[in-house]
Formats: sequence, structure tokens, C-alpha cells
Amino acid sequence: MNLNPIMLAAGAEILRIYATDFAVVSKSDASPVTAADEAAEAVILKGLSELAPEIPVVAEEEAAAGRIPQIANRFFLVDPLDGTKEFISKNGEFTVNIALVENGIPVAGAVYAPALNKIYWGATGEGAFMADVTDGVIGDAHPIRVRPVAGALTAIGSRSHGGAETEAYLTQFNVAEFKPAGSSLKFCLIAAGEADIYPRMGRTMEWDTAAGDAVLRAAGGRVETLDGRPLAYGKRNQAGDSDFANPHFVAFGDPAIAAGQA
Repeated sequence: MNLNPIMLAAGAEILRIYATDFAVVSKSDASPVTAADEAAEAVILKGLSELAPEIPVVAEEEAAAGRIPQIANRFFLVDPLDGTKEFISKNGEFTVNIALVENGIPVAGAVYAPALNKIYWGATGEGAFMADVTDGVIGDAHPIRVRPVAGALTAIGSRSHGGAETEAYLTQFNVAEFKPAGSSLKFCLIAAGEADIYPRMGRTMEWDTAAGDAVLRAAGGRVETLDGRPLAYGKRNQAGDSDFANPHFVAFGDPAIAAGQA
């Protein structure tokens, strides 16, 4: 399933608005939203309805408006603009995200950073890839893979959502460097062998993580809750939390790190 044409179309809409003096409003949860979020989501929903009309789509802005379809074992998760704070600050570290979930597992996903001209994608059994994007055209695909642990680790974390809990978690590892990054790029940088571990101790939703999770898993990494279980998708009727909300999690490159062998 080739999601990349839809990614490029959504990215073009985002960049069109990025170049303007756009307005920012707050949603009911106080998170920011712009016209770019809404325009990109409209493009994605149209594209997915043409690509796979039989598969329901859970999308961030639709969910915020209370429009969530009935889902079964197979559905799409969409974040049309992950890293809205990065979009607003114009640092380029925002992404378009689409993932296909089957039986609670993100089996395929794509992440596009239109301002950085980078696209990443991957699928179970097919591997993970990245490519440069020039004038809206994807260049040569390069396979990516998590790197094996060799000495000290490079940790990566949120540019906008850090904290003491993350720092405390990382003390159990031999971390030599910490890189801040925005949006789902953190998963992709681990998948590409540019970092080793990403702990997230703040609140996220499934559409924030599914596409990057899919790319990372396809590249040989893993994403786990703090009790060592794979991060699951399609979470409904959760005690004490809303539908599709994630628990705290950690993304690992080399599986030896998660197994405590590094």
C-alpha cells in the first residue's frame, strides 16, 4: 500500500499555509491547531477514501470534533500535522503521519517532514526506507536500519515536552548524548541509526505515535510501555483515560537495549 502520494499532497498543503501569516487557535484540550492541520487532514481523508475505502480512518482533528468511526481489527491512524508547536515556531520539525493498524499493531506507516524535505516509510516484512523530496518529487529510496549498540547511547527526546521524569529514566543507561527533536521525527531518527533510545513520559495519543512506531518496527526497533509490553493501538474504553490515549512508553533501536543487555 503506497501512502507516499497522499503524504506529498498533504505536505504541499501544509507548506502553502506555512508560508503565510496563519492564525493559531486552541482546542478544548488547550493544544494548538492551525488551518494547516485541517487542510492536510482533508487531503489525507480524501486520499485514503480513494486508496482503501473499506478501511476506517481515525484522524486527529475528526476525533477532536467527536467524529470517530466504528473500527475493527484494521484501521488507519492519521495525524495530519504532528508537532504543531514546531510548525508555529517555524523550526521545520513537524510531520505528516499515516499508519495502518492491524490487530493492535502498526504494520505500515509513513512520516513526511515537508519543511525538511525528508520522507520515511516502512512496513512489516518489507523493511524501512527514507528518501529526500525535491520539488514535491521523492528521490531514490535508501533502506534504513537501527544501529547496533556500541558503547554509550544517544538519547533523543521532545523539543517541546521534556522533564525530570525523562531524565530520571535515562539514568539507568549509559547515555553520552541527548538530542532534542520535534514530532514523530524522533522515531525516524532511531530507525535511521542516528539515535538509540526515546523515552516519552508525557501524554500522547495513538495518532501521534503510530506512523513513527511502524517505521521504527520495520527498521528493527521496538516501542514498549514501561512494563515491557509492546505499545498497542485501538485502545477504547480505557479505565482512567480517554480513547486512543497512550501510556508512557520508550522507543528503542537495538533490541539489546530493551532487553537490558546494553
